[in-house]
Formats: sequence, structure tokens, C-alpha cells
Amino acid sequence: MAGNRMDVKERSWVMYDVANSAFVMFSTTVVPIYFTGLTTGSAVVEWGFAETIAALIVAVLMPFLGSLADYRGNKKKFLIGSVGTGVVACAALGIPTEALPFLIIYIIAAIGLNSSTVFYDAFLVDATKSEKYDSVSAKGYAWGYVGSLIPFALCLGLIYGLGDGQASALGTQLSFPVVAIWWAVFTIPLVRNVHQVNCKDKEEHALRKSFIGLGHTVKMIVKNKKLLLFMIAFFFYIDGVHTIIKMATVFGTDLGIDSMQLIAALVVTQLVAFPAALTFGKLAKTVGTRKMLIVGVIAYTLITLYAAFFLVSEVEFWVLAICVGLFQGGIQALSRSYFGSLIPKNNANEYFGFFDIFGKYAAVLGTALMSGFTLLTGNANLGILSITGLFIVGLVFLLLMPKDEDPER
Repeated sequence: MAGNRMDVKERSWVMYDVANSAFVMFSTTVVPIYFTGLTTGSAVVEWGFAETIAALIVAVLMPFLGSLADYRGNKKKFLIGSVGTGVVACAALGIPTEALPFLIIYIIAAIGLNSSTVFYDAFLVDATKSEKYDSVSAKGYAWGYVGSLIPFALCLGLIYGLGDGQASALGTQLSFPVVAIWWAVFTIPLVRNVHQVNCKDKEEHALRKSFIGLGHTVKMIVKNKKLLLFMIAFFFYIDGVHTIIKMATVFGTDLGIDSMQLIAALVVTQLVAFPAALTFGKLAKTVGTRKMLIVGVIAYTLITLYAAFFLVSEVEFWVLAICVGLFQGGIQALSRSYFGSLIPKNNANEYFGFFDIFGKYAAVLGTALMSGFTLLTGNANLGILSITGLFIVGLVFLLLMPKDEDPER
């Protein structure tokens, strides 16, 4: 049992999942519903393209910033800067009363969130030992799911309390600072207790050498067949995962499902995801990490097919929410830990920058595909069907990977 306990550094690292999950939860449930009241156009299309823009900007910036962050002392500075950007923008989301300025501020908040998670993910190699990557990463996602429900409940109290049982715009506007404060406060343990251990010494012309280092990293990734195939697989399957997370609420709204049903279903997703993510982490130790990733990708393929052909009412949405909860945290946590086990620790930020490129460009593709197909066909279900193939391609590349020498990987 003692081996399963987390020390101070590991607990502090996990706490940032609790911190940022508050914004993730709010931005995937209440915020899209609130946005539908601001726009006169198609919320699915506009929200999808906003997510695409934010993901594209982060994907372009992160390999370069990640390379700089590998130098001693930079990782934490970049993390604090990213969190600060996201927190301030989150607090400001309650100010706009029109769709366009709201989307601009949301994009800034999303950039802060997504860039902070790159540095946070890279801190995994500093916070724990390699043999605990799977379990600690899984605990991060698991506690993030549960922890996010606390500020979410506070916000729902504001939203419906100020509206006498009905959703209140004022309550939503006041909720943004609540989420921002939670995000900031629960970042403190990570900043105080986890330090950059694996790093490169500072040197002259670091900016120029960072560009050179990016080219070297690309060459190393291409030479490492297992790492290259995993990153290609990750690019495709995480696309579908992120798209479902980002678009679920606005998709449900488009189907005519009322806001309370949507929120309740997504809360259930979080509750189911807590034990499911922990279970994925434990099974990875006995069955193998790659095998559990394959299980998760197959499950998501079936989930998207179900959504495309059978999702027409609240009942099917509830089934979808539970199924997503069973696999969402596990596939994300094990992807992060498996990647961490394949890369050199001293270049963790640089490699995680590329990891983020694959994840964020995938998010660009997924949200753009869903928005585009919905716009062209007028059918949101066909938009979901458009991302099923991405899971299939991801599965193929996972199966093409060389077998792991370590059976636990």
C-alpha cells in the first residue's frame, strides 16, 4: 500500500489537474449554453471555429516555448505566465454582452489553459519516478474530475439562485471570477512544491539554439519508430476525444436538450470518470499501457458510431455521457504517461511541446470537421460521424507500434 501513496510533490502536481479542471468543466458545460444566448448564428459552427483558432495558436507556439522551457528555471516561469493569462481572461469572460468579444476573450483563456497544461504535463518527469507515471497521471485526471465539481456546484448555485430556479445571465457572469479564483488558488501547491529537476543548463544564444534544438528533436522523433508511430496514433485518436469534450454541450443544445439535463448528464460523466481513470491506471500496470490505450480507442470508436446513429433524445445523451466517462480520463492519462516514458527527461518540455502540437492540431481538425460537416449537411449527427474515422486511423497506428520490451508499458 505504501508504494501507492503519493508524496508531497506528487500530490502538489495532481492539484493542478484540480485547478484547471474547474475551467475545463465550466467551459464545456455552462459556457457553451451561455454563448448560445449571445449569438444569432449557429452556435455549433461559431463555437467550433473558436476552439479551432485557440488550438491552432497554441500548437504553433508550444514547440518553441517548450524548447526554451527546458533551460533551468524557465519551466515554472512559463507555467505561471500561462496560468496568469488564463485566469485573468477567465475572470473577464463575464464582461462582454455580445458574441464576438466574448469569443475573443474565451480564445485568450483557452490559450492560457492549453499552454499551461504543456508545462504541467512536462513537470510529471520532475514530480515522480518513471514507474509511477501511469498511476500519478491517472490520479491527476481522476481528482481533477471530482475536484472540478466543487466550484461547479458553487457556480450553479449562483446561476440558478439569482434566477429563482431559472438560469440567470448575471449568475453566469459572476461565476467566471469564481472559477478563475479556484484555478489560481489550486495552482499554488504545484508552484511551491514541484521544481524543475530535469533540465538543460542555461547558455548564450538560447533563443537561436532553441530553434536548432527543435530541428534536432524532430530528427530524433523520426528516428524513434515507436515514438513516431505513437505520436501519429495520438494525433488521430485524441482528436476525437477533445472534440467530444469541447462540443458535447453545444451539440446537445442543438438537439434541443434543455440546459439542466445537459449539465446533469455531464456531472455524471465527471463522477463516472473518477473511478474509471483510477482503474485505467491500475490496469495499465498489469495489462500494459499500450493495450489499455487500444481498449480506450476501440471504445471511443463505438461511442461515436452510437452518437451518430442513435443520439436523438435525452435518454441517448445520458447513455453517451456515462460511456464517455468510462474512458475519457483513462485514455488521456495513459497517453500522457506513456509519452513521458518514451522521451528523454532533460528535454521533456520540448518533447511535450510536440506532444501538444499533435494534440492541438488534432483538436483543430476535429472541431473543424464537426463544424464543417454540420454546416454543409445541416445535421449535427453527421458532424459526429465525420470524426469516427479518426479513431480508426489512430487504432491502426497503435497496432503498428513495436511491442513494448517492458510488459507494463
